[in-house]
Amino acid sequence: MNRTSVLAGTGSAVPGQVVTNHMLAERMDTSDQWIRSRTGIAERRVVEPGTATSDLAVEAGRRALRSAGVDRVDAVVVGTATPDHQCPATGPIVAAGLDLGTIPAFDVGAVCSGFLYALATGSGLIAAGHAERVLVVGAEAFTTIIDPTDRATAPLFGDGAGAVVLRAGDREEPGALLGLHLGSDGLLADLIIVPAGGSRQRSLGVEAPREDHYFTMRGQEVFKHAVRRMEESAREVLGQVGWGLAEVDWLVGHQANLRILHAVADQLRLPRERAFANLERYGNTSAASIPLALDEAAATGRLRAGQRVVLTAFGAGATWGAAALTWPDLGRNGAAPPAPARI
Repeated sequence: MNRTSVLAGTGSAVPGQVVTNHMLAERMDTSDQWIRSRTGIAERRVVEPGTATSDLAVEAGRRALRSAGVDRVDAVVVGTATPDHQCPATGPIVAAGLDLGTIPAFDVGAVCSGFLYALATGSGLIAAGHAERVLVVGAEAFTTIIDPTDRATAPLFGDGAGAVVLRAGDREEPGALLGLHLGSDGLLADLIIVPAGGSRQRSLGVEAPREDHYFTMRGQEVFKHAVRRMEESAREVLGQVGWGLAEVDWLVGHQANLRILHAVADQLRLPRERAFANLERYGNTSAASIPLALDEAAATGRLRAGQRVVLTAFGAGATWGAAALTWPDLGRNGAAPPAPARI
């Protein structure tokens, strides 16, 4: 009855190409100060031509496997909104790229909540006894669906991947995933959307205008819903595990906007310094943001064994979720450097 999933390793990867706010200001009506003051972002990583989501996912997965000290898992779950292809899924491509054989591998689509949905799926496979180890990846080449001329969205997003290895274990172990909460509201589907490219638009038999192939969102409404749902979801998992807010060492939220992270911390009455943030250098990497943040926080020593951690996210769908765990002693196995791999 105590069987649960335990986090056993982390890894991450980002493109080598850096695009700063100053570089964006050279091609659109914006400035470094304008972007920083509204988002907290200074730069982002952008894939080179020919680099796909699976390339980032494979490298992040490789590092997570190395961190966990294993070379095999029983399943791969990839959270992504930017798969290599509309068909097939990216998960099997990632499994093949890691030489993992013919294990189950598939995608989970919940956009910025994608990692938490994938984490819940991998944890469920372990809890049900279908797997002993699962590689869970959040990976995005999100800039491929962003209009590079759009001042409202181009400064916000970047590309990257993060991964964790889950293994079967006991709830009393450090690293045990102790609480999970997920939610969605399809009535908010048009809040964050890429209008064209799916069956809704294709079934009309009419070519969509260029702008409909790019990501759009209603920013002010997204802010309001994100803060509310991330706070509610975090409180839900805190109730599940019986932690008081004073017992939370780190809030690792989806890295969308520094204002959102601070607002969620404020609503939870947590000091802002306990809300981990690395979006200044990576921007919003959608499903990759939480595992990328976890890997960096662990590699740099800010996340330490035994600390109590709450994860929370909000994304298109609308979807949201949260998780709670005690941080394990990963030991790094002498393998993972204090920075993501660069591709």
